[in-house]
Amino acid sequence: MPLAHVNATTLNYKFEGPEQGNVIMFSNSLAADITMWDKQVPALIQAGFQVLRYDSRGHGLSSVPPGSYSIELLASDAVGLMDDLGLDKIHFCGISMGGMIGQMLGARYGDRLISLTLSSTAAHIPPREIWDERIATVRNHGLGAVVDATIDRWFTKAGREHLHDEVEKVRQMILKTPVDGYCACCAAIRDMDQRDSLRTISIPVLVLVGEYDLGTPVSAAQFIHERIASSRLKVISHAAHLVNAEQADTFNDELLRFITPMHTM
Repeated sequence: MPLAHVNATTLNYKFEGPEQGNVIMFSNSLAADITMWDKQVPALIQAGFQVLRYDSRGHGLSSVPPGSYSIELLASDAVGLMDDLGLDKIHFCGISMGGMIGQMLGARYGDRLISLTLSSTAAHIPPREIWDERIATVRNHGLGAVVDATIDRWFTKAGREHLHDEVEKVRQMILKTPVDGYCACCAAIRDMDQRDSLRTISIPVLVLVGEYDLGTPVSAAQFIHERIASSRLKVISHAAHLVNAEQADTFNDELLRFITPMHTM
């Protein structure tokens, strides 16, 4: 896959679809890589969109620079990739940490976005001690120490039973995440507080959340929706955190219903 050298790091990305279509850029959750969007790509391309996926720094095949990261830095990476590819304006869709990056983009780089989809995310996730404990656990014992709890948060019990292959794919994706990259991004989430800056976002925003999401619950999505006057909120039934995998068809339908009216050839 191609690599882009931006913002003093190297990002792995994949760009697919018709050259004439508007671009939708997908941003991953913590402990994920670009394969997490595999169920979205065919539907978006069939609808005429170009699809840009990338691994955040510290994840997948992207570089793992040392030190703690910040959501501001991760957002700068996304803009740097857009610049490197000559993309002026895009639709942006992020899930979990990717949605946190999306919030930062909407507040600081709104002129570069056609629309913004924020899925399974929050503007602030205290307390700091939870993140410090998770960082220490993974540093000492690896991702295997948190993978089961992560799977339990990401999928409902029914989803874990009926989507065995998908869940196993996600499990392996988590386990392959570089420890240093995971911990640096945990620090970025720990230090993030975007509750006030949400009010400055004025582009069209879709907020999606699974009804059984425990990590970034419906209340967190409602908070984002209430702070962004230009947003709409959709709660997806029978889903936990990883709504794009557990309820892929519903997720795709909601996303396309939102961005298609803004699509021009």
